[in-house]
Amino acid sequence: MEHPIEGLMKTAMESIKAMVDVNTVVGDPVETPDGSVIIPVSRVSCGFAAGGGEFETERPRGADQTPLPFGGGSGAGVAVHPVGFLVVGQGQVRMLPVDGNIVDRLIDLAPQIVAQIQNMLERRRT
Repeated sequence: MEHPIEGLMKTAMESIKAMVDVNTVVGDPVETPDGSVIIPVSRVSCGFAAGGGEFETERPRGADQTPLPFGGGSGAGVAVHPVGFLVVGQGQVRMLPVDGNIVDRLIDLAPQIVAQIQNMLERRRT
């Protein structure tokens, strides 16, 4: 026999599964007129809790097989935060962050900066 808390947990987990899938983290791609493809990327956080209790009651004789009264509950929460957009086009892949974090932007631009510095150094040598 399934305990009532199992049913509560199963229902909450199925609800989370329905809310969060891979399309929540990496969204559907959108093609622009110039042929670039933009893919939204998000950070998903979720939490889950369930609990319950059985309460003793006065039972008449012979009622040992009667289940105790049960009280329980479960809950879940999901938070979706946009992180940025992957832009695929013109022979390159770029990450355009949503927030203005300068460190992330510098890391994203590092390969381009290194390539430009190498080009400048090669021009000086010739």
